[in-house]
Amino acid sequence: MHNFLCIGDIMLDVSVVIDSEIHVGGDTRASISTHGGGAAANVATWLASLGDDVFLCSRAGDDLNGEFLHEELDRYCVRHSGTRASGEKSGVVVILVNEAGDRTMFPDSGANSGLSTSDLPPLEHFSAAYLSGYALINPKSRKNVMEMIQQLKDFNIPIVLDPGTVGALRNIPPSLLAEWLQLADVLILNEEEALYIGSETNVEGALVNLAALTPLVIVKRGDKGAIAIFEHVMIVEVPADNVEVIDTTGAGDAFTAGFMSAWFNEPNLELAMRSGITRASICIAGVGARPPIK
Repeated sequence: MHNFLCIGDIMLDVSVVIDSEIHVGGDTRASISTHGGGAAANVATWLASLGDDVFLCSRAGDDLNGEFLHEELDRYCVRHSGTRASGEKSGVVVILVNEAGDRTMFPDSGANSGLSTSDLPPLEHFSAAYLSGYALINPKSRKNVMEMIQQLKDFNIPIVLDPGTVGALRNIPPSLLAEWLQLADVLILNEEEALYIGSETNVEGALVNLAALTPLVIVKRGDKGAIAIFEHVMIVEVPADNVEVIDTTGAGDAFTAGFMSAWFNEPNLELAMRSGITRASICIAGVGARPPIK
């Protein structure tokens, strides 16, 4: 068992699943449900489900949503500060899931924007830290999160970075994004993000370019599995499982948790990627971004 720190957002996901075209200006029947979400919180719950000790560093508001989100973390055995930001609302994201299981997200960060070093626990004994790129992309929390990264560096804690979606990254200057990637020890991102950040039209070229910034780069490729490069020279590919896709929300977070749990236990790249794919396969087989509560 390892001790992991997850830094970033905790959100209430409102999932809207449709099985037809959207009737703009009219009604479209849907199946609507609410779930705990947020990339950092999702990774934390999947890590905890694998038996790892996890502390989530995030901010929920002092509303009913915040109460629900913290109670859910407790059920997953994810450690957290237990405090909620006074006078602020919790983050909410509306997720539109289409017939193919693909999702479109409409996030409102809420209290997550106030994340700061005061939210960090004592940093001794952590094996690694996961950092959600959304905390850096958000201009309201960026400066504070950079200070948090410096404290992680002071304690020699490896950083696993998920940079965030292309839609959000388009607002970040490439030079600043490159600075962020150089702070990471492990970079985990999807293929669209890799092609965009790596300035390439093929994933292998993107991997080579990204490897110039970060020692270990893993690209999640959906139904094509995953591909990774380690220390510039070793490229490893692992195929996906054959699973019926219900909802892809949180699949990347589940992959990250599976990868981290395995990699920091035994640095075998293929086995760690397989562990990530196994968790992602479980995630996409149901609605929502979290593992089943045992």
